[in-house]
Amino acid sequence: MKNYELVLHRVEGDLAAGRLRIGERLPGERVLAEQLGISRPSVREAVRVLEAMGVVRTATGSGPDAGAVIVAEPVSPLTAVLRLHLATNHLPMGDVVQTRLLLESWSAREAAGRELAADELKVAEELLDRMDNTELSPEEFHLLDAEFHVALAGLAGNVLIAAVMTSLRSAIHEYVLAAVPNLPDWEATAVGLRAEHREILDAVRGGEAERAGELVAAHIRGFYRAAQL
Repeated sequence: MKNYELVLHRVEGDLAAGRLRIGERLPGERVLAEQLGISRPSVREAVRVLEAMGVVRTATGSGPDAGAVIVAEPVSPLTAVLRLHLATNHLPMGDVVQTRLLLESWSAREAAGRELAADELKVAEELLDRMDNTELSPEEFHLLDAEFHVALAGLAGNVLIAAVMTSLRSAIHEYVLAAVPNLPDWEATAVGLRAEHREILDAVRGGEAERAGELVAAHIRGFYRAAQL
């Protein structure tokens, strides 16, 4: 095990045991180095890794916010990892589509099976209203589209699924946008997407679990097919 991994292992153990909690600071660099019998540069390397992983946030100085503070921000690092692997073609777009189908159809069915309050549906409804603006550029439309799909996944009540969906949608945004010129008629496509979104949300609101899942799957397949992705 590399020296910096000793710090990662220590932090993981402390979090699991409740000795460290969100909002608390890691022990100082000197303290960790002495406790683990490693060099201070190794501790600094570990802290940089933890920051890149979204586990800590660092700040210099001597105030209450200084040092490495435990946070919970998995989305940004997960998005970065997905983007890098997509860029290397290690993650084929077909596999990405299949993953979206699994996650989003499950989320839609799960959301439809829950007793959702009106305020839980409000974010998704407002996003659809904003997408009705016919003056939106394709980029603006797809940013709202991505937010809608993330909001829909969030209605399932699974924090990890929501985080993965947020990262996945952010990672593939540029690929989706680059495919817009492949669409034979963007305006007609936008009209169709708006209608499909409304139909999906209506199924979720109405508690039609199987229909909601089927509509989401057809919606995803239809767009990727039309965009030739």
